[in-house]
Amino acid sequence: MNNLETYKKDFLNYLNSTILVKEPVGLYQPIKYILEIGGKRLRPILTLMICDLYGTNYNKAFDAALAIEVFHNFTLAHDDIMDNALIRRGKETVHEKWDVNTGILSGDAMLILAYQCFESFEPELYKELMLLFNRTAMEVCEGQQWDIEFENRNNVSISEYLKMITLKTSVLLASAMKMGAIIAKVNGNELEAIYNFGLNLGIAFQLQDDYLDTFGNSKDFGKQIGGDITENKKTFLFLKTLEVAGDDEKSRLLNLYSSKKKSAQKIEEVTNIFKNNNIEQYTLNKIKFFTEKAFEYVNDLNLPDEKKTTLKNFGISLMNRSV
Repeated sequence: MNNLETYKKDFLNYLNSTILVKEPVGLYQPIKYILEIGGKRLRPILTLMICDLYGTNYNKAFDAALAIEVFHNFTLAHDDIMDNALIRRGKETVHEKWDVNTGILSGDAMLILAYQCFESFEPELYKELMLLFNRTAMEVCEGQQWDIEFENRNNVSISEYLKMITLKTSVLLASAMKMGAIIAKVNGNELEAIYNFGLNLGIAFQLQDDYLDTFGNSKDFGKQIGGDITENKKTFLFLKTLEVAGDDEKSRLLNLYSSKKKSAQKIEEVTNIFKNNNIEQYTLNKIKFFTEKAFEYVNDLNLPDEKKTTLKNFGISLMNRSV
C-alpha cells in the first residue's frame, strides 16, 4: 500500500508521457494546457489506490485513471464555456486563452481521448469498463443539465440538489474507485460496496466545496470566497436557509439572489444570513452524515482492517480539508 503522493506522482509521470502535443498544435496544446494546470487529481488517485488495496499492481490501472482524469477535464473545459468562466485553477480558462471554438473542439477531442484510453485493456475487461464509463458519462451530462435548469427555478428542493450533485460530481468519483476494483478482478457485492462508498464520499466532497466557498479561507481554498453567492448558485447552504429561515430573512435572501450584481457587500449580507440561521453547522452535519454513510460500506468490504482504516482515513481527510 503506497501513500497518496506516490500515486499522484506516478500518475502525473504517466499522464505527461502519454498526452503529447502533436499536429495540429492548435488542437492538442489546449488539451495539454488544461491537464497540466493542476487540480487535486483525486479521481485517478482513487483508481490506483483501490486497485492497489486489492493486491493488484496499480500500473495496470494507469489507462483507466487517465481516462477518468481526461474526461473530468473535458467536462471542466465545456463547463467553463457554459459559465463564461475566465479563471480555472488560478489560470486562464481554455476558451479565454484561445477562443470558444478551440475550447469546444479540444474538449471534444479530450472526450475521444478518454475513450481511447480503454483500448489497452483485454476485451472482457474493456467491455466492463466501457459499460461503466458510458453510464457515468451520461449521468454527468444529466447532472449538468439539472444544474443549468436550477438556475432559473426558485423551488429547488434539497433532495433535488443532492440528486444533481450525485450525478454531476459524485458518480465520477464512485466510478473511478469501481474501475480500480474491476481491474483488480473484484466482483459482485464487493464492487457495489466500493461504488457506494465512493458515491457517498463524493456527495460529502461536493458539500464540503459548498461549505468552503462561503466559510473557507480564500488563501487556503485557492479561489475567491463567495463565488457561489456571486453567481447565485442554489447550493445546500442557500436551500437550507430557505427551509429554516424566518420570512424576513428568507425574503431578503431571495431578493439578493434575484440580482446579478457582484459585490463584496452582497457576499457579506448573504453570509450573515447563513450565520444567523446556523447554516454552517447544518452543512457540517450533512457532510458528516454522508461521510459516515460512506464508511458503512467500507465496513462491508472484504479487506483487512488496516486497509479499511486507510479508506476511512482518506474519507476523514476529505471531510476536514480546507482546499
